[in-house]
Amino acid sequence: MFKYIKSDLPASIVVFFVALPLCLGIALASGAPLFSGVIAGIIGGIFVGFLSGSKIGVSGPAAGLAAIVLTAISALGGYENFLVALVLGGIIQMLFGVLKAGIIGYYFPSSVIKGMLTGIGIIIILKQIPHFFGYDDNPEGSWSFIQIDGKNSFSELINMINYIKPGSALIGLIGLGIIIFWDKILSKKGKFFKVIQGPLVAVVIGIIFYALTNTNDILSISASHLVSVPIPEDAASFFNQFSFPNFGAITNSEVWITAFTIALVASLETLLCVEATDKLDPHKNVTPTNRELLAQGAGNILSGLVGGLPITQVIVRSSANIQSGGRTKLSAIIHGFLLLISVILIPRLLNMIPLSVLAAILLVVGYKLAKPSLFKKMYDLGWKQSIPFFVTVIGIVFTDLLVGIGLGLAVGIIVILLKSYQNSHFLHIEDKSNGKHKIKMTLAEEVTFFNKGAILKELHSLPRDTYLELNLIKTRYLDNDIIEILDDFSFKAKERNIDIKLVSKRGVVENPESFFEFFRHRPKSSLSLS
Repeated sequence: MFKYIKSDLPASIVVFFVALPLCLGIALASGAPLFSGVIAGIIGGIFVGFLSGSKIGVSGPAAGLAAIVLTAISALGGYENFLVALVLGGIIQMLFGVLKAGIIGYYFPSSVIKGMLTGIGIIIILKQIPHFFGYDDNPEGSWSFIQIDGKNSFSELINMINYIKPGSALIGLIGLGIIIFWDKILSKKGKFFKVIQGPLVAVVIGIIFYALTNTNDILSISASHLVSVPIPEDAASFFNQFSFPNFGAITNSEVWITAFTIALVASLETLLCVEATDKLDPHKNVTPTNRELLAQGAGNILSGLVGGLPITQVIVRSSANIQSGGRTKLSAIIHGFLLLISVILIPRLLNMIPLSVLAAILLVVGYKLAKPSLFKKMYDLGWKQSIPFFVTVIGIVFTDLLVGIGLGLAVGIIVILLKSYQNSHFLHIEDKSNGKHKIKMTLAEEVTFFNKGAILKELHSLPRDTYLELNLIKTRYLDNDIIEILDDFSFKAKERNIDIKLVSKRGVVENPESFFEFFRHRPKSSLSLS
């Protein structure tokens, strides 16, 4: 784990700066105590980081669960009751891992995963532009199109024009310039510029800028445009920030419903992020998904026990980690320790960081996720890849993450059905002489109930007096539904003077009386021909 510490340490610092405002913002959007987001970030980094099998994934408070948490806190009668649901949700997640439910993650289409990454990139850009210019009405980490203040991603940009803060905008532009210059030019000049990352320099310059302009009427940055970490007065007040579950609420049925909802949504978000992160990983590591569910479940149990928010693997932190050169889980773990140490030792210094500088870091992350060249690449792949991709992107931008992915998956399934319809068989008309149509139908390697419509259509359209050669030599799997269709057709074929020659690895037969008997097949099962 320490083999690539020279890469992991600077990457962890970048992830820390990305995670800090998101931890606080997601807590604010969830209606939970601010410190609960920091707790989730620390546990997601250190505890889940140790347990996870992902080398470059980073876990933390889940933006996609903010609306669920906000509603649940009110419905369950307080944050302590909600924490019970979170602990139970973590247990259910671990059960998902034991039952090997992580396999679901391998069935998300590549076009939808790419659409998810691109959609998140666009959302990051849209949501960070107001923070970049000092207009901070919407909490960090709120990714939904409709915001909690009733505005949306685009109306926020219009409103921002009247509230641009010169100081925030100036240091935001300076920070963005430093990050781009560091990435494109200085990082190629020597090892020093790879160890010391541009985002760290931008944050340090931001703190210095705030300190120098604090009394300037034009360039000063108000507290609402700075990081806002809770500052405890002593050790006792620090530990008072932790909350503990009220297990007396465990008999409440609403608590169990919330627990299952958290487990289901958090697991789906994690599996989606795992697939997306593995695709971004330049070293093509493969994350064990069932182990990830166990790790996330354990993390949510611990987070619920000490007052934290729900945790998932998070694509924003994970992509920042990859873009910054992170190689192993050490990067995620160190970022968790940085969160813990900084909120204890230097909360006042953290509160001098302008949000516009952190927005500059996220703008770069968002751009790298949603590069314009990707749109052309997906378009060039054809409609079967491009339509699910664009539907996913549009769905995420104009609704939220899970709805957008759901729309993309729905379209992806339709595309699969169309492909199955088109690729179930091949027809070849060999001869039309002597008044007899000779047609060869070759079935695909795997023929399932998805192919019923196409095969039914072809068999129904065969003219009278046809000689049909049905070739199953390459077919390895034949669904029971297809065998029933063929069995029914053999009866109708006699009425239409259609002769059938069945060719398969089991032999050749003319006009079989029963396809089930030929394959020695029981009607309630499917046939493997391999």
